[in-house]
Amino acid sequence: MKRIIIFFGILFLTLNAYAQNINFTATAPSAVANQSQFRVVFTINGDAKDFRIGEIDGFNVLMGPSTSRSQNVQIIGGRTESSVSTTYTYVLQAQKEGTFTIPAATVTVDNQRYVSNTLTVKVLPADANVQQQQGSAESSSQNISGVEVFVRAIPSKTTVFEQEAILLTFKLYARGVNVAGFSNMKFPEPKGFLAQEIELANDRQFQLENYNDKNYNTLILKQTLLFPQYSGELEIGEGTFEVVLRIANQASRRGFFDDFFNSYQDVKRTITSPSFKINVKPLPAGKPKSFANAVGEFTMKSDINTTELKANEPITIKITISGTGNLRLIKNPEIVFPASFEVYDPKVDLKTKNTTSGVVGSRTIEYLAIPRYAGNFTISAAEFSFFDLKTQTYKTLKTDVFNIKVEKGEGTANEAVTNYVSQEALKFLGSDIRHIDTENLKLKQKNDFFFGSVSFMLLYLIPLSLAIVLFIVFRKQAKENANIALVRTKKANKVAAKRLKIAKKYLEEKEKGKFYDEVLKALWGYFSDKLNIPVARLTKDNIESELSKAGVDEALIADFNNILSTCEYAQYAPGSGSEEMEQLYNQTIEKIGELEVKIKK
Repeated sequence: MKRIIIFFGILFLTLNAYAQNINFTATAPSAVANQSQFRVVFTINGDAKDFRIGEIDGFNVLMGPSTSRSQNVQIIGGRTESSVSTTYTYVLQAQKEGTFTIPAATVTVDNQRYVSNTLTVKVLPADANVQQQQGSAESSSQNISGVEVFVRAIPSKTTVFEQEAILLTFKLYARGVNVAGFSNMKFPEPKGFLAQEIELANDRQFQLENYNDKNYNTLILKQTLLFPQYSGELEIGEGTFEVVLRIANQASRRGFFDDFFNSYQDVKRTITSPSFKINVKPLPAGKPKSFANAVGEFTMKSDINTTELKANEPITIKITISGTGNLRLIKNPEIVFPASFEVYDPKVDLKTKNTTSGVVGSRTIEYLAIPRYAGNFTISAAEFSFFDLKTQTYKTLKTDVFNIKVEKGEGTANEAVTNYVSQEALKFLGSDIRHIDTENLKLKQKNDFFFGSVSFMLLYLIPLSLAIVLFIVFRKQAKENANIALVRTKKANKVAAKRLKIAKKYLEEKEKGKFYDEVLKALWGYFSDKLNIPVARLTKDNIESELSKAGVDEALIADFNNILSTCEYAQYAPGSGSEEMEQLYNQTIEKIGELEVKIKK
């Protein structure tokens, strides 16, 4: 009886595992032209029966469902494994324009019912017979015996505010020809924008799209989020693309078998996407003092690790800003701690994802402070202001107010001094009685006074001279500090070194995206400080121009351009590894050192 129970238990588990591996899916084109025919295929990896589907509205059923079964047998390690697949196929014809839903189907496998997914099919207008001109945001078509191929640069908006995200899509349109591949694609470099590329799927397919009353097979080549850094009319230049077209070679056909051999040829064509302009409006007047350069939609929350602690113990406040917008560019909210607190630089954790709706994610800022004295303290609310694109107004968010109770802790200043004196006194316990030393006596001449001597005068002159020198030095330093641009220039190397230390940490952790992003920030910040160029006006052309004026040779300028370009594109390059990152890091430090030698201010 026990064996029978075990047998049925194993059989049940096997059947349940088999049932869980059954997949029933439906596939069809996402878009078709009106009056065209297309296939809808339902596939299940099992020996299915009793196929059923509801009424298919919006389409004529020309054929189906036609059923086919396939069986695959494999011998692995002397064991035979077989699998069965069942396919149901419909041939439909679109009847009218619009978006239609093909209902889910059901089948039975081993007395268990399975339901497929539903499908949405968009029916586009049929091709128009008239020839029409292409729009201003597309390239000129390349016509080869009726073939049309062009690339459009499609911005989601052409009028935006500063720091408002624009989705820029480069899309290939092809009609009457098969596209076999691409080579040497050169996308324009958007000047005056911060660009963040959207990662596209590797297995994306051509989609049918109706444009200017014609149906084209389209493929997205690239999608980028652009954040304009300053107002005005900003131009996005032309892009160039080499497209490999597979065209039927009609002239070479001589017989029936020529349709199967050498009946096609690959032709390269260079096409362009034309330039266009984006109108960037300045942000409205009346920015709050706490405006953090943030544009979008955001929420904020804050928390503290404790409100009761002892002196010399750390306290941590976390502020998390979430939403959609220019999260990488916003300023951190400022928390004002009591004067007796020792405050450290905040730590920022940025988690973002680039989507077609914008940059979505969160920015968590962790503030660390240490109270040095006991007492009751209040940490007032920190403010974060942003420009809301929906209402086109400024909004201010506030953190909580934290009341802190600090008790007396161990190791205070008075106790430390007391302990120090007590320990020093222990050294003399064994020698409290000292004898008079009568050897090595030094005698002085009578009436030999220290007052009025040369040594006495030097004791006055030396400190006076030092005071004059320090006064001159500090005065010069104060003048230099008053010149903000000069201070930034002198400290550019130190600031860049601090940022590169963060990049080094990401390099050791093999965080490729964060590493390249941090190196890029370090270089942009270094050039902004060193060359006294505002961040909003910082471009490769401006950097190259200022370096040339400073007498920097072209080879070093080219090296910096190469580093910047590598950082911008290497985040998305699948081939970049630890060795390349290490080389880039060392090269960046080396080139900054060379530039410091050439430009001394």
